[in-house]
Amino acid sequence: MSKPAYVIDEMISAKSIAARIEELARDISSEFEDTDKLVVVGLLRGSFVFIADLVRELDLPIEVDFIEASSYGDGMESTREVRILKDLRGQIEGRDVLVVEDIVDTGHTLSHITEYLGTRHPARLRTIALLDKPARREVDFKADWTGFEIPDEFVVGYGIDYAQRNRNLGFIGKVRFVGEDG
Repeated sequence: MSKPAYVIDEMISAKSIAARIEELARDISSEFEDTDKLVVVGLLRGSFVFIADLVRELDLPIEVDFIEASSYGDGMESTREVRILKDLRGQIEGRDVLVVEDIVDTGHTLSHITEYLGTRHPARLRTIALLDKPARREVDFKADWTGFEIPDEFVVGYGIDYAQRNRNLGFIGKVRFVGEDG
């Protein structure tokens, strides 16, 4: 049986995303103005577009690293079991760290990752999420910075996928299922 057909309605434009990233970068640059180097840690895979645009706007010395965690697989619902698939390459003990996430939904992934990285004793550990869905929160977690708060809709684009598709859209779009094909 094939997957149901869907359409994508634009929710947040590329222009709005770019403007918000400039604002966030100013706030982050101010917060970390005294750092000798900020380690920017992207949560793969969804954050890769956001992290690329964000680091270009930061007025700081930075190092980029990645960690990959999964709680979704190919589905639309979180499994709530966070698995580390790829760990950091570098050391973060005593260093300033910014964790970059695409979307905070239930909160399980980012909460787990910050606890996990916190055991490595960074000097400062802060978080940023492009999107926040507070209506879906199951754990008490709020990112230090958020790009946009959105309603409980399934979204794609700007690095966020549905079954590994639609990451390449330049905007954030709401997925609307229109039936089943075949």
